[in-house]
Amino acid sequence: MILVVGATAHFGRQTVDSLVAAGHPVRALSRTPERAGLPAGVEVVQADLTRAETLGPALADVTAVFLVLPYGLDPAPFLDAARRAGVRRIVFLSSGAVVDGAEKQPDVIAAYHHGVEQAVKATGAEWTFLRIFFPAVNSLSFAMQLGGGDVVRAPYAGAAATVVHERDVADVAARVLTSGGHAGRVYEPTGPASLTQAEQVSALGAALGRDLSFEELDAGPVREQMGRFMDPDFVNALFDLMAATVGRDAPVNSVVEELTGHPARTYTQWAADHAADFS
Repeated sequence: MILVVGATAHFGRQTVDSLVAAGHPVRALSRTPERAGLPAGVEVVQADLTRAETLGPALADVTAVFLVLPYGLDPAPFLDAARRAGVRRIVFLSSGAVVDGAEKQPDVIAAYHHGVEQAVKATGAEWTFLRIFFPAVNSLSFAMQLGGGDVVRAPYAGAAATVVHERDVADVAARVLTSGGHAGRVYEPTGPASLTQAEQVSALGAALGRDLSFEELDAGPVREQMGRFMDPDFVNALFDLMAATVGRDAPVNSVVEELTGHPARTYTQWAADHAADFS
């Protein structure tokens, strides 16, 4: 049995779909199973990652786990329970900000994910880490602005990323969960091309049949405003990561194709798949 943690979030849900399509038995952990909305045949078990006493039924007979965590959540209760249950394989969706071998991680995003990686290793299970930067789903943050006009206003128009479709990450995760040869490996799936934020908005406009434009804002006031309702250290780390990519092409690799057998989906494909989210 394969357990997906975070099964109702973007990457977890898509991974459930990929596993089901390939005919694998899937169990999903959810605090509210009645609202999970997962495909027929998926076993949905009620549990809370922060309460170890609820995790036993979710982990019964589980051999592999796909672990997707909200930033900041302590993984210890779940990982301790997984170790006691004898889980043999854990695939963790991590961050591309992690720096291997660093005495100190560069920011709080990297530090959190590196800490989870170390905790996963300590379980003794086979581990694989999928590290991603700036997934395409980040573009959903533009939807509110585009509901009232054709201009996206944000800092760092020239920030570049090889934005990766969540379905490609899911296909990679499904492959790693169900085949051998991935223990102790770190994969960094990317999209097929480096695109700036302004280029992403242009491609999004083409997919939506709208003439969209990007208006660059001064990052300072935006950081301050976002820091009022989000962790300021997290906001600064995110903005610093974006600032570091301005004027530099993001690296592209073939991880998606090597592991799944199909090319990485383009950002244009992602935009078409999510057109309804911007209507």
